[in-house]
Amino acid sequence: MTINTNIGVSQNISKPHFFNGNNYGHWKAKMTIFIQSLDYNLWDLIVDGPNLPTVTLENGEVVTKPKNIYDDNDRRRVQINAKAKHIIICAINSNDFNRISSCISAKEMWDRLEVTYEGTNQVKEAKISMLVHEYEMFTMNENEDIKSMFSRFTNIINALQALDKTYSNSEMVRKILRCLPRCWMRKVTAIEEAKNLNVLPLEDLLGSLMTHEFSMQKKDDEE
Repeated sequence: MTINTNIGVSQNISKPHFFNGNNYGHWKAKMTIFIQSLDYNLWDLIVDGPNLPTVTLENGEVVTKPKNIYDDNDRRRVQINAKAKHIIICAINSNDFNRISSCISAKEMWDRLEVTYEGTNQVKEAKISMLVHEYEMFTMNENEDIKSMFSRFTNIINALQALDKTYSNSEMVRKILRCLPRCWMRKVTAIEEAKNLNVLPLEDLLGSLMTHEFSMQKKDDEE
């Protein structure tokens, strides 16, 4: 496997990616991967809730369990919640810290950041609807090269993924093939006949299209 050494600014993989208040979707995706790589239990806790120790009173009311009657399991649950909170706090600026510092659980912190930067569920659905429309209407522009077209496509896909809307690899492969102009139809047909689109990686499709584009440009130059 080839490793790209021309990365630019490197990042310490032992520390969470810092959020400066811009490009929340990018930060959210990086934090998701970072937390999952540390401990998937932490990520489950952030998504599903901390399940902090509770006790049921005689009147049926459920309240937070007093610390003086914690057992070992209770302390483990509280400890993993504190660890998740610590990771989030270490990755945000002072303004966001003030927004979430009063939250008891890591899930509350994560959800509050989502609402702050993505809006409520209604706003989120509106953003998804707009991006899905862009995806459905996506087409290759006139005089646009494959690399530029693919970059625009990836931006839409990443924005949707940040809002928890995803497409399968085969759906994206078929979408790319449909968005190509008529002059590409012979190549599209050749790919459809030679490849199984259900398992064709999107990166392989990109490479094939870029190779064909280079061949067409070379032929035009020779003519």
